[in-house]
Amino acid sequence: MALVELGRFPSGIEAAIISARLEADGIPTACFDTGMNIAESVGIMIPVRIMVDEEDLEAARTIIREAEAQ
Repeated sequence: MALVELGRFPSGIEAAIISARLEADGIPTACFDTGMNIAESVGIMIPVRIMVDEEDLEAARTIIREAEAQ
């Protein structure tokens, strides 16, 4: 199992929503840098990274594209 970056998101909330959507479809995720994103209140932007297994990357991208199209 090799984790790869699916994407970077400006807020922990957005990352959590996307992560939950993927998990609901059976794709395990890991969110990196969620604790660092708290710096938003002082104007520092550290994106939250969503990581998925390398084998799930294309399926995760497809799910996100379909969700954005709705």
